[in-house]
Amino acid sequence: MSTSIQRYTRSERSSHWVVAITFILAALSGLALFHPAFFFLVHLFGGGPWTRILHPFIGGVMTLFFIGMAIRFWRFNRITPADRQWMKRIGDVIQNRDQNLPEPGKYNAGQKYLFWIMVVGIPVLLVSGMFIWQPWFAPFFPIWLMRVAVVVHALAAWIMILGIVVHIYAVI
Repeated sequence: MSTSIQRYTRSERSSHWVVAITFILAALSGLALFHPAFFFLVHLFGGGPWTRILHPFIGGVMTLFFIGMAIRFWRFNRITPADRQWMKRIGDVIQNRDQNLPEPGKYNAGQKYLFWIMVVGIPVLLVSGMFIWQPWFAPFFPIWLMRVAVVVHALAAWIMILGIVVHIYAVI
C-alpha cells in the first residue's frame, strides 16, 4: 500500500497554473508587440489590435494571482546560507550530483531565486506597463518617461522569460 504526500494543495496548484498560463500568454503577446520578427504571434490573439488590448489585462490577471502565491509562499523562499552554498555548487546541480549539495528545505536555491525574480519583476512590469499603456495612462506621462518605461519593461520581461525557461527546463 502506497501513501502519497501532498506537496501542494489544489488551490496552490491552480494558482500556479493560472500564473503559468497567463505568463505564457503575456510573454507571447508582449513578444508580438516588441519586435516585428515576432509579429506573427498576434494571430494567436485575434490580430494586432486585440493583442494590444489583451496584453495588459492578461498581465493584470497574472499579477493578481501571483500576489496570492507570493503571500502564500513567502516564508519558504527566504534565502539562507545553505542556499548560497547550493548556488556555489551549481556545477553539481547541473551534473545531478545531489550528494554534494546542502539540504534545501522545501525549495532549493534555484526555485527561491526564481521566486524573487518574479516578486521583483512582476511589480516592475506592472508599473512600467502602466506608463506605456495606450490610450489609458500613457498620455499622462512625459515622452522621456515612457521611453525609459519601455526599456525597463522589455528588460524585466526578458529576465523573467529566461528565468521561466530555466524553471521549465529544471522541472522536465
